[in-house]
Amino acid sequence: MRSKLEQAGQPMIGRRSLCALVPLIAGAAQAQTAGASGKVSVVTSFSNDVTGPFKRAFEAAHPGVTLDIQNRNTTAGVRFVQETRANNAVDLFWASAPDAFEVLKTAGLLEVYRPNAQGIPERIGPYTINDPEGYVTGFAASGYGIMWNERYTRANRLPDPKEWSDLAKPVYHDHVIITAPSRSGTTHLTLETILQGEGWEKGWGTVKGFSGNLRQITERSFGVPDAVNSGQVGIGIVIDFFAFSAQGAGFPVKFVYPSVTTVVPANIAIVKNPPNLAGAKAFIDFLLSTQGQEILLEPTIRRLPVNPAVYAKAPAGYPNPFTGSIGMPSLRFDVVESGKRYAVVDALYDQTIGTNLDSLKRATKAIGDVETRLARRDNSAARALLAEARSLISAMPITEAEASSDAVTGAFSGRAGSPRQAELEQRWSAFAREKYQAAAAKAAEAAKAAG
Repeated sequence: MRSKLEQAGQPMIGRRSLCALVPLIAGAAQAQTAGASGKVSVVTSFSNDVTGPFKRAFEAAHPGVTLDIQNRNTTAGVRFVQETRANNAVDLFWASAPDAFEVLKTAGLLEVYRPNAQGIPERIGPYTINDPEGYVTGFAASGYGIMWNERYTRANRLPDPKEWSDLAKPVYHDHVIITAPSRSGTTHLTLETILQGEGWEKGWGTVKGFSGNLRQITERSFGVPDAVNSGQVGIGIVIDFFAFSAQGAGFPVKFVYPSVTTVVPANIAIVKNPPNLAGAKAFIDFLLSTQGQEILLEPTIRRLPVNPAVYAKAPAGYPNPFTGSIGMPSLRFDVVESGKRYAVVDALYDQTIGTNLDSLKRATKAIGDVETRLARRDNSAARALLAEARSLISAMPITEAEASSDAVTGAFSGRAGSPRQAELEQRWSAFAREKYQAAAAKAAEAAKAAG
């Protein structure tokens, strides 16, 4: 029986010829990065706990090369690459949020590179590990969920949360912490995952539900696990490796993937016109090597490798995204849609939740107090009023279609603080403030009806 190559009119490569080609291909890949030297500059959102082990191992494997780490949160990193495009001095952009890379790719700020890595599949569940066009390379996987301090939850008699909606329950009021999505690419991706997994309206209802129970919105992603690890706050919404590395360091924390979540690649990409192209390629190749993948398992990192074979060296109970046990198999995260409305979603959270957090918390607390009373003695009229109050809280000033429209995204695509952007943000903030005040009034009516 003829092979598909023969049927297509192509000559079939013999087994011996193929074997002879393997070392040639491998040699070509090595030659591609063998000339690496000098400084390799990396803009990254990862902390020194993550970057440090890679820097030491990479520099040891490539004498004469120095890895220059420039730490910025994801949003600030994207902005930095955009603003310095005319005189770029950065080789690599390294972060967790895939939609941030989509923003840079769409803007023409990334270079194509297809590393010749062995043993890495095309997908993790429904998600493609590497950009099909070669602009972005996945080096690890990430999931998003909830971590909590066991000592804190026991002391405050809090049940273990399992779902995002659990965090909206009255018992969790003032016990939850999150980072603003406009300050954290991983929080932004968590928010987008909920919006895509549950749908725009229900998703925002879920996000506003648990946001009404927040103790604090932090400026940096690291602030959330630090607060939970120390017991300052009980529960945090985080990317999984924050919890796993905390466990590896001995903190009394647990973590759960809610059912509405997904596992997506953490990525690296070469910035357009890099000053050290050979060095940039060498570092990507190192991340995907067996040594680089095994570094992900270190207790201070605890990321999910994209090479399935590496999990054989993982500690017992280590989560494995290739077993299909994490995330929604049906959820195909739309990175293009997420990238298009990236700044809009961040602004919606900042204006409807961040700047109105006190009003949202007051309305949420008022609703929760009545719900606690109704659990002891039910009242249908009071419950109907609470349903109206919750509907007011979950209301959004624009639809999903409007959020992705050119009329809205265009206002956020230019210089920050443009008149049109400021106009929209003021309108959204006023909308939320009015709704939360009305929700608090409905809760007060419900309290009277409950007697």
